[in-house]
Amino acid sequence: MAEKYDVIVIGSGPGGYVAAIRASQLGLKTAVVEKEELGGICLNWGCIPTKALLKSAQVFDYIQHAKDYGIQVEAPTADFKAMVERSRGVANGMSKGINFLFKKNKIDVILGHGKLAKNKQVEVTDEKGVKTLYSAENTILATGGRARELPALKIDNQKIIGYRKAMVLEKQPESMVIVGSGAIGVEFAYFYNSIGTKVTIVEFLPNIVPVEDEEISKQLEKSYKKAGMTIMTNSEVLAVDTSKEKCEVKVKTPTGEQTLVCDVVLSAVGVTTNLEGIGLEEVGVTTDKGKVLVDQYYKTNIPNVFAIGDITSGPALAHVASAEGIICVEKIAGHHPQPLDYGNVPGCTYCQPEIASVGLTEKKAKELGYEIKVGKFPFSASGKASAAGVKDGFVKVIFDAKYGEWLGAHMIGANVTEMIAEVVVARKLETTGHEIIKSIHPHPTMSEAIMEAAAAAYGEVIHL
Repeated sequence: MAEKYDVIVIGSGPGGYVAAIRASQLGLKTAVVEKEELGGICLNWGCIPTKALLKSAQVFDYIQHAKDYGIQVEAPTADFKAMVERSRGVANGMSKGINFLFKKNKIDVILGHGKLAKNKQVEVTDEKGVKTLYSAENTILATGGRARELPALKIDNQKIIGYRKAMVLEKQPESMVIVGSGAIGVEFAYFYNSIGTKVTIVEFLPNIVPVEDEEISKQLEKSYKKAGMTIMTNSEVLAVDTSKEKCEVKVKTPTGEQTLVCDVVLSAVGVTTNLEGIGLEEVGVTTDKGKVLVDQYYKTNIPNVFAIGDITSGPALAHVASAEGIICVEKIAGHHPQPLDYGNVPGCTYCQPEIASVGLTEKKAKELGYEIKVGKFPFSASGKASAAGVKDGFVKVIFDAKYGEWLGAHMIGANVTEMIAEVVVARKLETTGHEIIKSIHPHPTMSEAIMEAAAAAYGEVIHL
């Protein structure tokens, strides 16, 4: 007889492990199936180890500019291998933490490749090829995604690499072409440029970080060019010749074709979902354009099968997957959770300067017909930013002129990823601009810029 569970989660990333822990808290007998490392891509090969690398780059950056702070340091050097080892150590520690949480919450971990089987069962194939069936009253698919490949950019993990290889290269390349300027692309661009690699970013669309407000994109481009990077927008990689010692990258630009020569090409053109081999066809789960179709509580067309995270149509973000997992299992347990408000999901990019945003861009608000009030406050006018030596960037806020609804906020600068939560909570509570202006923000802090930007929108700004 197959062992019976109330919930089996396939995948232990930030969607899967959070869903499993919440299910166990609610009294459901729970198991997680994982074929690689506990914690999934985010914890082992994404969010966490990349932030460790970025911190190393930031520290190196500070040391190189120590003189600006009145400190004399003899010529520092970046130890690339040690930076990579630190990053892997951080990720490994976090993965062990997930294992501890599973034990604490009495969640069974089943190692192997999981797939849906008929009659409310999950088939797990272990590393030796042995198949075992487990019975699940409910199964949650949380299999995540992987790096997307373009026809002209076939990843060989030697000269054309994806984000995983970019974290563990054996040696630092002298030059790198990064294709794509989303979060992955610009974060690695900052890391490698900061430690001395010559970086060129190639972006197909008119602006880098194209999902952001246009003013944010322009500011990041300005900051990156100032840091010595080459930015090519409205440009497309046609082919990469890897037959010689160096890569030759043929790029179509608005002014004609160019050939870039570099050591390594990093493909950062997004992610694709892991839908293959998980039993969707066998049990009849409906998909569309590479995504599993679900309702607002993540139920598929098959009553006992649910899906969360990157394999569904929401934003491919760790915190979204976690929130979806909690809502999903609370519904399974008979609770009445609120559906997720996808209009109030913050996005963060951890390059330097950092980017954080939530809600509508100015362009989108106008397209939707809103009459808007826009306020901006530059960090060059912030006492804390001046004292810290991080004056690049600004906070931009957008309000509905008629009712005062906070439509969006867009930030670029030091530590803004820690500041955006104020806006998310304020929007959740339907806070108006006037209420933000009248809420005392501590001085001196970077967060004052949010209050000042709101004040600027209503013609009440003091420090501009």
